[in-house]
Amino acid sequence: MNDTLSLEITRLRNLYLSGELSPTKMVDILDARIGNKDHGNIWIRRLSRDEMRTYAKRLESKDPANQPLYGIPFSIKDNIDLAGIPTTAGCPDYAYTPEKNATVVQKLIDAGAIPVGKTNLDQFATGLVGTRSPYGACRNSFNSDYISGGSSAGSAVSVALGLASFSLGTDTAGSGRVPAAFNNLVGHKPTCGLLSTTGVVPACRTLDCVSIFALTADDAETVLQSAQGFDSTDAYSRNYSGEAFLPTLGTNFTFGVPSKDQLAFFENPETPDLFSQAIEQLRAIGGAAIEINFSPFLEAARLLYEGPWIAERYTAIREFIESKPDSIFPVTRQIIGQAAKFSAADTFAALYQLKTLQRKIDPVWKSVDVIVTPTAGTIYKIAEVNAEPIRCNSNLGYYTNFMNLLDMSAVAVPTGFQRNGLPFGITLCAPALGDLTLLRLAARLQGSTGKTLGATSTPFQKEFV
Repeated sequence: MNDTLSLEITRLRNLYLSGELSPTKMVDILDARIGNKDHGNIWIRRLSRDEMRTYAKRLESKDPANQPLYGIPFSIKDNIDLAGIPTTAGCPDYAYTPEKNATVVQKLIDAGAIPVGKTNLDQFATGLVGTRSPYGACRNSFNSDYISGGSSAGSAVSVALGLASFSLGTDTAGSGRVPAAFNNLVGHKPTCGLLSTTGVVPACRTLDCVSIFALTADDAETVLQSAQGFDSTDAYSRNYSGEAFLPTLGTNFTFGVPSKDQLAFFENPETPDLFSQAIEQLRAIGGAAIEINFSPFLEAARLLYEGPWIAERYTAIREFIESKPDSIFPVTRQIIGQAAKFSAADTFAALYQLKTLQRKIDPVWKSVDVIVTPTAGTIYKIAEVNAEPIRCNSNLGYYTNFMNLLDMSAVAVPTGFQRNGLPFGITLCAPALGDLTLLRLAARLQGSTGKTLGATSTPFQKEFV
């Protein structure tokens, strides 16, 4: 079992319920699997076997039937607090040791989950590449010459390599989706406010959300059900009822696709065909494609880094960046430093522009149930990103940067592979509270296209999801 144990939540849960596996045994297996070397720069601080065993032993006297995540290992992006373990946000000089867990981490531990460690990220969650870290560039789980995607880099790679069943990331501009696409995972970007951000180092406080990486869409939904909930300590937490979620789609549904002249693949010769194949896969499970005007979405996307929201990133770490500017990773400092050029008047002008774009987009949802895009048009080698960090990062955000500005929910789903073995995926998106709609559609799609789980050789098997 040591070498072959798959970490899908349903599989582990069945082993716990049958008595074939205990949380302590699972921790021992996982500790041996992770080992003492970190060639991919996944971890900033992994928990020791004894630290993981402390969580495991608390579960041994409990009934696994009563906890949905009983004994399920998870990793945590290192801008999210785990009590007693330093939070660095990818910056050693910024580090502090929290006394309490982030609200979302506490909810997962209460549901039986076991933390494995804190993962590497683009510093202060600023980037979609996974290379902007003093802890080293996080390497892709399929090919170490390529980027992992970011900023939730180590969170995705740890799941893809079978070192955690699921992980927490954050998503402001695509950080919970791009790494999923590059590592053959499901990445769920929840509706903003659905998961508490208390205990999360902010990037853009008004747009941030905690995201979920998982091997399957059904696993992601299981995690979401335990992690969500109103938090009065979070000013941006959303108070909702279960009935507020959009309905599950029937056998037939409509999906919007950008017109061909609005799609961008950044000179990648393979991804256009892979996207076309994904569209056909959606048709095969009952979808009808409708071409939409994608221009307003792209205009909204440009506001995130070309508009005054960059000043919100500055505000999040203002005291630190002003007192210790040399502690900031050079590219990160360059990006956040642009905040100075925006005035309060610029901010209001951008807010007016965003509202206008939202009005233009509203009619789209009357004609389609979901919108489908590539998650990213291409993937880059680490060397390419190091040579042109701003251009490459901007290209990766083409299909992601608008989501939180427009208050949307999204799920990245793996759908195929390039000839070089690197994965490709699409994103399904919907208005706020479309989370369950998207995850269940993603499960249907994954059931017809899934090949393997993450970067492991474990085959995707529908009977387990």
